Parts: sequence; structure tokens; C-alpha cells
Amino acid sequence: MENCSPYNSKKLTKTLLPILLLLLLSTISQAQGNTNSNYIKSKCNITTYPSLCLKTLLPYASYVQTNPIKLCDTALDIAIDSAKNTSHMVSELGKNKGITKYETAAIKDCIGDLKDAVYELKETLGAMNHLNDTDKDFQWDNAKTYASAVISDANSCLDGFSDRKVNPDVKAKISDAISYVTKLASNALAFINHLY
Repeated sequence: MENCSPYNSKKLTKTLLPILLLLLLSTISQAQGNTNSNYIKSKCNITTYPSLCLKTLLPYASYVQTNPIKLCDTALDIAIDSAKNTSHMVSELGKNKGITKYETAAIKDCIGDLKDAVYELKETLGAMNHLNDTDKDFQWDNAKTYASAVISDANSCLDGFSDRKVNPDVKAKISDAISYVTKLASNALAFINHLY
């Protein structure tokens, strides 16, 4: 009968209660994580590049949660980082010895286009930060316009390589990087377009 004493019941309760609470909190946390991931998965379905969307945004599910503004801002931040990295990569290619004057001109133009793209992505973020202002529709239109301009700038960069004699390897490397930036910007624009 020793095992049924009130002392042992209290001891057992004190031991099991924290374990049960941890299990409950873990279950709640996992359910919230699934909700956040499912939110991003459903939103990525509206984009032109859903697999890229999932790859780049699922790691941020706990931050984004189910907040459409955070989703847009995160997608824009990723696009900004990509555009900056691409600009750096193109700049480094321009430093290679043996590049032709045509390649130099195309690279210089492309770097300018990429700087414009980074600026426009930052302006998009700026407009997004003002969506709670009285001129919400104006800011939303600005965000869409700036995000669209990023795609135009990226395409301008590629156009600069199509009309000139450029090493196919250099052209392919730049084209792949620009395509990635364009896809990220396109996905961000899809989120912005579907905000309201």
C-alpha cells in the first residue's frame, strides 16, 4: 500500500506534469509550424515559379507565419540579396583578363541595370512599409510598379548581351544569374498583386 500513499501521488504528479506540459507545447509548436509552412505552400501556388518560391521561402515560415506583408517583405529581401550577389558576380566577370570591348560594354550596362534593380526592389520595400498610410492604394500601386521595373531592368541586362559578340560561357553565367533574379522578383510581384 506504500505506492498509493498521497506522498507518492504528489511526487508522481510533480514528475509527470512537466513532461506532459512539454509534450503539449511541442505538439502546439509543431501544429503552428505546419500552419506556417502550409500558408507559404498555398501562397507559392499563385506565383509563376512555385518550386523556387518554396525553396527560398519555406526556411522563413516561422518568421512569416501567416502574415502576407511579412511574406512580401521576405520575398523582396531575398530578391535584393540575389540582385546584389548577381551584380557582384557580373562585376567580377568584368575584371577578367582577355574580355573583349563588347563584353566590357555589355557588363558595364548590365551592372547599371542591376543597380537599378536593387534600387527598385528597395523602393518596393519602402512602399510596402507605407501600406498602413492613408494613401494605401497609391503605395500599393508604387510597390507593383517598382517590382515590375525590376523585371524590365533584368531583361535589359540580358538584351545587352544578345546584340554583342560575347563569350558563350560568360553569357550563360550572367543569363542564369539574371534569370534567377527575375524569377525571384516575379514571385515577389505575385504576392504584392494578391495582397488585396
